[in-house]
Amino acid sequence: MVRCIRVPKVDGNAVRMRLKDQGALDHDHRIRSDGNDLLIPILADSFEDYAVCDAELEHIDHKITDYRLYLPEDVRDILPNSYDNIGDVLVVKLVDELLPLKHEVGDALLRTSSNTRCVLLDGGVKGELRVRDLELIAGVGPSETKHRESGVVMMTDPAKVYYNPRLATERERVASLVKDGETIIDMFAGVAPFPLTICRHAHPKVVYAIDLNHDAVEYAKINAGLNHFDNIVPLEGDAREVIKDLPDADRVIMNLPQIAQDFLPDALSKTKVGGTVHMHKILERAEIEKFCKGLIDDMGKRGLHCEISELKELKTYSPSASVYVIDLKRR
Repeated sequence: MVRCIRVPKVDGNAVRMRLKDQGALDHDHRIRSDGNDLLIPILADSFEDYAVCDAELEHIDHKITDYRLYLPEDVRDILPNSYDNIGDVLVVKLVDELLPLKHEVGDALLRTSSNTRCVLLDGGVKGELRVRDLELIAGVGPSETKHRESGVVMMTDPAKVYYNPRLATERERVASLVKDGETIIDMFAGVAPFPLTICRHAHPKVVYAIDLNHDAVEYAKINAGLNHFDNIVPLEGDAREVIKDLPDADRVIMNLPQIAQDFLPDALSKTKVGGTVHMHKILERAEIEKFCKGLIDDMGKRGLHCEISELKELKTYSPSASVYVIDLKRR
């Protein structure tokens, strides 16, 4: 039996808030309806002038939502605050000191993350195809999953193809800039998240989705079909070579932050005058001004005149380095 007060339903919410403010509300039991009244559980002998009674109330099991509470106190300060949710797969990075506890961390994440089937440990991106080195540390495979973002659905497999869910907002930003009838080239498209988001929220004429990774191109084809977009054209191969046979573009996307600048001459040469290149680049914050000036000067010497129309920091990789989006307008 639980100590309660009997409160008319019309006064229920106001009384509950006063109880809460005074620390007298019993959060471990559920409020029950009884005719025109509510039976509200309390932690005191009485409250104001409301009638007191004892009643059978349903007990509330409070689920722990912070996975760190399932792990030893002495490691909580070095546990990651963020991780990637891709469909029903969760991908997490751990510092070396936590590797002996990787399965315990995985189990804790699985217990506290809703709609998660498995947890994968991220050992870093490897090879020219930018594929993550992943290890199953909790739950069951496979790593292939269906991910939903910005009104589109996409099949992907983080163990086979590069996909970054943290770029969802940037993909929406680019889509918002696209004008009707644009020709767009995504030089490093992966499973086509940029093309898919663009086609969902804008009306381009065509989006060419290039990738060197065969698996990524196959997923791009599947995803174009899943979302019923017939103006996405997945193409497999080296972007430098594939782009030569494509028509000039109104917009080129270059999400290859480690070495994107190496491909910039190829991108600008296929960009119409007045068109835009969206280039992603990892940079130390102290280097950004010098890098951008050098980039503009170098392109000018090649006869590829351009100017920076927007410079935006995306997310922090370290205390000093970030990924920047550099929007370059061809002149």
